[in-house]
Amino acid sequence: MTLLDVKIVPYKPEYQPAFESLNRAWIEKYFWIEPIDVEVLQHPEQKILEAGGEILLAVVESQAVGVVALKRVSETIFEFTKMAVDETHQGKKIGERLAIAAIAQARDKNASKIILYSNTKLEAAIKLYRKLGFVEVDLDGPYKRSDIKMELTLS
Repeated sequence: MTLLDVKIVPYKPEYQPAFESLNRAWIEKYFWIEPIDVEVLQHPEQKILEAGGEILLAVVESQAVGVVALKRVSETIFEFTKMAVDETHQGKKIGERLAIAAIAQARDKNASKIILYSNTKLEAAIKLYRKLGFVEVDLDGPYKRSDIKMELTLS
């Protein structure tokens, strides 16, 4: 598989099982599923898309191998959330491609800022976010597992 084999595509309802399973895999590996996760993973159309957000998938040969969501927080702020790449496809820059595509989507929606909540245990993710320009800010937010909040100011 090369990066050329990976297509970044918009969410369709048939991708909901992949959206849920890819995210459940990493959340359950490192943490625990919180009530907010269940709502978003089982109902992404209502919780993300209908509120003006976006979901993107990385697809290889019609199989979703990665996902990311942009959840609208306000008119100009989005939360970068529910990013996951299948373990067998990690280390191939799929997460970076998804993140770059999501940032472009936020810009297209005239966002001024993207925020995210994570955990410093997820070293590869934090390294990627820093590489993309996210900086650490004061922590607040809905997730008990989060110990870091980061934001990216869009020009």
